[in-house]
Amino acid sequence: MKRILLLILALTASLHADDSILLQRIIELETRMAELEEKLAPVLEEERVKEIVVQQKSLARDRMLLDAEYLSRLDLNAIEKAYQIANQDWINPEAKKAVLFLTTRFPKANRTGCAVLSFAQANKNDDQLTYLKNAIEKYSGCFYANGVQVGAYARLYLGMRYKKEGKDTKAEALFEEVRSSYANAVDHKGLLLTSHLEGLDE
Repeated sequence: MKRILLLILALTASLHADDSILLQRIIELETRMAELEEKLAPVLEEERVKEIVVQQKSLARDRMLLDAEYLSRLDLNAIEKAYQIANQDWINPEAKKAVLFLTTRFPKANRTGCAVLSFAQANKNDDQLTYLKNAIEKYSGCFYANGVQVGAYARLYLGMRYKKEGKDTKAEALFEEVRSSYANAVDHKGLLLTSHLEGLDE
């Protein structure tokens, strides 16, 4: 009887030892998996953002094609010519004339929205505020060919200006719009606009 009891105790101890070894291996495996996931996270995020950029470029193409449905080839050429004149130097008086021509003659054109935002970014005076607000109010749905959405970028840009001026409430309202309504919007470098908001409140 004593031998049987000792045998049972020995087997139980052996099982406990095996369980301990198995548990240790599981912990080690989980630790390695966590480390691997941590290393892969930036790569996976980069691939996710690349896919978003592709989607945004597709939206941009769709938006540009809309103009061709109601504008003649002559009009489209005139729009592009005016844009390129302004694009040579956005702070030149000729640029302002070109933008004024576009907003007056072709107020619904996609390229007009791009011109309004580009002009706003280049100018640091009251014109910047006026044109940034104009870009948000009238041209939010316009896109640059690289997938940058005018309304989203204008909100970020105006928010940054407000932040710099200490108008935190106005800035945060715009930043929240970017986070909630334009989470997939990108900048000209193909980065998410939301990435520019990280650490702003620190």
